[in-house]
Amino acid sequence: MATAPTPTLIRTLGASLSQSSCSRLHPHLLPLRYPTKRHRRSSSSCCRTSLFCAPNGPLGEQLTPETESDVCLCVGTHLIPHPNKIDKGGEDAYLVSTFNGGVLAVADGVSGWAEQKVDPSLFSRELMTNASSLLEQRGLEEMLLKEAHAATSSVGSATVIIAMLERGRILKIANVGDCGLRVIRQGKVVFSTSPQEHYFDCPHQLSSEVVGQTYLDAVMSTVEVMEQDTIVMGSDGLFDNVFDHEIVSAVTRYSDVSETAKALCDLANTHSMDPSFDSPYSVEARAKGFDIPLWKKILGMKLTGGKLDDITVIVGRVVRTQSAA
Repeated sequence: MATAPTPTLIRTLGASLSQSSCSRLHPHLLPLRYPTKRHRRSSSSCCRTSLFCAPNGPLGEQLTPETESDVCLCVGTHLIPHPNKIDKGGEDAYLVSTFNGGVLAVADGVSGWAEQKVDPSLFSRELMTNASSLLEQRGLEEMLLKEAHAATSSVGSATVIIAMLERGRILKIANVGDCGLRVIRQGKVVFSTSPQEHYFDCPHQLSSEVVGQTYLDAVMSTVEVMEQDTIVMGSDGLFDNVFDHEIVSAVTRYSDVSETAKALCDLANTHSMDPSFDSPYSVEARAKGFDIPLWKKILGMKLTGGKLDDITVIVGRVVRTQSAA
């Protein structure tokens, strides 16, 4: 019988990002009291050890799986907080664990709570901490989400995504909100999650409020992965600022997962500060009816710009375990 794993928990620390031409919706417009979401920390690590709470582990090694499996994940991470939130490290939190073939998770604290004098980072960090301690119960993702949410006492809310690599090379994914995941194989995106929103810029979220979403609202997905597939997971700070073809390009360019994670985070950061960049966020805003005045359109202008936000990126590559090699 495999011993209970010691999960890896890495939380955010710090920020960087720019003005976007597209403003976020004001929190008072949100239904059911859902607030809207708004130092640079890197964990360049594919660690053989099952626990590390600080960045800068050895490169190019595997997460040793806690159960028998012919594949596992080699993982690299990088985080850049919002420039106004460097002191507290931003409001994202993420988790990397050796449970099964590997577990990855990201929680994005909803920043609108700050207007109610609530620290948005507390909910996301406690949610990931609870998920870490509950992994030894070996529940499925939706049960892990259920129990971690129930155990979270902080006031606030967060979008969240969890992915677990199981036997048979099956990746199980549970997603609430607009954190995202891509599976890239041979230069193509073969799987992509879709964001869940009440309306534009108001994502589904796990909340301390009774009226919030629960694990029952999570979108569950199952993907059969192959050796050398690359999994890219991130908060919306990544996917609002970087297109899928740019993600594929970075995955193709860099062989090291830590370098890939950093490159994607840096690219999202650059785009977020560029008012002329036609980002995924500005494209969606225009599609949802948010645009510049007509007279500006007549002059050939359009709504553009990246979106300032915390940016969290986790890159995992499916590799053969050393015991199976």
